Amino acid sequence: MQLYIYIKVPEISKLKVIRGYLLMFTIIYQVPGLLQNKVPIWSWHCVHEKCVPVKATMKEKMQSLTTCNLLCGSVYLWPQPTGHVSLSTSAVPVRSDLFQLNIISTSSRSVREHIEEAFDNFKDVLKGMEYKVRTFDEWRAVYIKVGMNENANSDPRLRLDTDESYKLSVKPDNTSSSTLIAEILANSFCGVRHALETLSQLIWLDVYAGSLIMLEAALVEDAPRFKYRGLMLDTARNYFPITDLIRTIDAMSACKLNTFHWHITDSQAFPLLVSGINQLSFYGTYSSSVVYTPDDVRAVAQYARVRGIRVLLEVDVPAHVGSGWYWVNSSVDNNLVFCLDATPWSAYCKYPPCGQLNPRSADVFDILQSLYSEIIKLTGVDDIFHLGNDDVSLRCWADHFDTINPMKLWFEFNINALKRLQLANVQLPNLIILWYSHLSESLRVGLKEFVPKIGLQTREFSGTQKYAKGLKIIVSHEDMWDLNGGHGNWYDESGGALYNSWQKVYEHRPWARKNIQNMLGGEATVWSPTLGSGGLDARVWPRAAALAERLWSDRPEGATRSVQARLDVQRTRLIKRGVQVAPLWSLWCTHNPYTC
Repeated sequence: MQLYIYIKVPEISKLKVIRGYLLMFTIIYQVPGLLQNKVPIWSWHCVHEKCVPVKATMKEKMQSLTTCNLLCGSVYLWPQPTGHVSLSTSAVPVRSDLFQLNIISTSSRSVREHIEEAFDNFKDVLKGMEYKVRTFDEWRAVYIKVGMNENANSDPRLRLDTDESYKLSVKPDNTSSSTLIAEILANSFCGVRHALETLSQLIWLDVYAGSLIMLEAALVEDAPRFKYRGLMLDTARNYFPITDLIRTIDAMSACKLNTFHWHITDSQAFPLLVSGINQLSFYGTYSSSVVYTPDDVRAVAQYARVRGIRVLLEVDVPAHVGSGWYWVNSSVDNNLVFCLDATPWSAYCKYPPCGQLNPRSADVFDILQSLYSEIIKLTGVDDIFHLGNDDVSLRCWADHFDTINPMKLWFEFNINALKRLQLANVQLPNLIILWYSHLSESLRVGLKEFVPKIGLQTREFSGTQKYAKGLKIIVSHEDMWDLNGGHGNWYDESGGALYNSWQKVYEHRPWARKNIQNMLGGEATVWSPTLGSGGLDARVWPRAAALAERLWSDRPEGATRSVQARLDVQRTRLIKRGVQVAPLWSLWCTHNPYTC
């Protein structure tokens, strides 16, 4: 064990708990960043609401970059709130174990339990930031009071109609100079959780002071612009362990994204173990060590729910099915899958293999009903469902049913699948999502009775609005929000699509250029043909964070230097939560954000 003694100057004059400019002797044990340099090299001054680095000296007050950023006048919350914001320019030291929760009113016992768990998560985030050895003798206790409006939702789950708005205020306690009061008012558990997330961004570790610091006063009124703010991850082409999914959900919650779209199966693999029909994963996975069990899915869904996130589990059909479905071969009529080994594969699908379900097999729909029932049970999401329908090949069906219009077979398949979904869920979900394709143009003809509940997830900008009029829309434009773009596909000799930078992601506002009606929100997509576990974090973040602010705040501003500086601060927060976020620029630019 080594003890280091160094002379430390009070952090800033605005830090009201420290008065005067007397030097303080502090014993620090294992404090990162201070062991190598007993006296900090740089200090940051706030000049015209911009932090400017200067060489630190013992003759002046030293201020860390983090503290300067948070107290220098700009709003460094991410995503920026949509309502009124007022932040003080004074801060006080706090301690994670001195935060206490007081739930004044809730709409149900379940909501109360979720708030208590979310508060524990909030405190864990603070514990992860602070040093084991604390250097102050005086800390402020913080009492968090949570109140729910009379019309608050009694269901803690995120629903299509959930009001995610909140009001957060922080102020000194009039009865005690050593106490702060944080008050949260919301209409749902999700609103409370978002308020706690915002509160955590008003607290930071000051490496010069050696303590957590918190703004002394704040007022934030906030609500999202769009109800659906998603991130899709494909775990079929390459497998990602549960720890990767959990870390992704942590980062999503820090940025207030609310839908984890889990594209769990595809023609390459069926890594989902389903009770009663384990043949799907037995025949359809790469190995027994890369399978998601029911307990895995349930754990991910519960973990996400307490962080205000729904898990939307997609088993893509009727196309994008592979050898997992190839275990019934009694006759042509009973085959579950066609075209699995079709050649040339490029004539039937975008990626091999090209399996597609038999639209007239009773066994197919029995299995689908069991699948749908299991998905709803494991995720707890019953008001929204993703039916797939990506890359359907009419040619495949035409090869096997040469006397039947293959478009008619597509209608038949979806009608039967929807009926089985209704049986699995007792009633049809309020929103049933299909991937948009040229087949979607005929929805009003063949699926007329289901149209009010159908929404389209579109990856193409041109033409979609013409045929989607009146339907709910989720935008996933791949030329802007596909996070795998620019990294190439295994079959591309030319390198594939262009890279979608965080600036492209942030500046894409399709609803501002076109009159897209009934838009629920948007979603970034992460397909995994050339992506594995080790590269997930850097591939997704900070670009998904840029999308999160676009969908939450939708400010008309572009990717300016001030936005980049705020996103860089959010990157630091994510790194402290264990997410390996790619850098936005050089470290020199982090220290000189308005010079770059």
